[in-house]
Amino acid sequence: MIASGSTGGEAATTSLPISGMLLALVPIMFTYSGWNAAVYVAEEVRNPGRNVPLALGLGTVTVIVIYVALNALYLHVLGAAQLAALPGRLLDVVGERLFGVAAANAIAVFTIVSLSASISAMTLAGPRVYYAMAQDGLFLEAASRVHPRFHTPAVAIVAQSLWTVVLVLCGTLSQLVSYTGFAVILFAGISVASLFVLRRRHPDAPRPFRAWGYPWAPAVFVLACSAMVVNEMIRNGTTALAGVAVISAGIPVYFLFARRRISNDSAAKREARKG
Repeated sequence: MIASGSTGGEAATTSLPISGMLLALVPIMFTYSGWNAAVYVAEEVRNPGRNVPLALGLGTVTVIVIYVALNALYLHVLGAAQLAALPGRLLDVVGERLFGVAAANAIAVFTIVSLSASISAMTLAGPRVYYAMAQDGLFLEAASRVHPRFHTPAVAIVAQSLWTVVLVLCGTLSQLVSYTGFAVILFAGISVASLFVLRRRHPDAPRPFRAWGYPWAPAVFVLACSAMVVNEMIRNGTTALAGVAVISAGIPVYFLFARRRISNDSAAKREARKG
């Protein structure tokens, strides 16, 4: 029998400061990430001009509906005060309150399956970034190799798997979420900010769909991301600085590969003239 809950719950005794809210938004942004991975496989999608924006829109709406519904359920079952002071795992406690101990165990198994599905999805999508970079001459050439039998970027998949192992062995779950969430927010803000740059540099470029609310909606998003990144560096400096160090290490690598690509292009043009 399903247990009853309370829509109101106990009122919180203290108000959350702005810095605390910004800090809490880091794992929330991390939670909402993933649907954007459809862009990574755009090269392999039929009619990408139609299907990729459709996948992004449907993915966004689906994620919002699922997570808002789940949070409403958590508040209904536990209330705000109990939710804030929860000592154990959230899904286990909610499942036990609603359906009993047996159902809580089943929900735990479902959680493991869900995590496995997420890992599988990012194993499919993530290495396509390395593959595309290698094809553009901005990463190791080996990452552009395709397996002769499975037709997948096998080297890129192995590279991502090894980096994942390194991250898992070097930190706790909380540190990994903070580290990864910081990078997700930083690059999300940069990606949206690039919209202004592209509109200015290429005003006549074909654009198959409109950016709703431009320029105010993307501007608000970029400002929000900037505030979260700065706050994360102030409140959780060690983890944030580790993320900045890893990202910064890629800058000289980028220029190294970019210079090599320019040299190769120049050599190819000279050979073409001789021919």
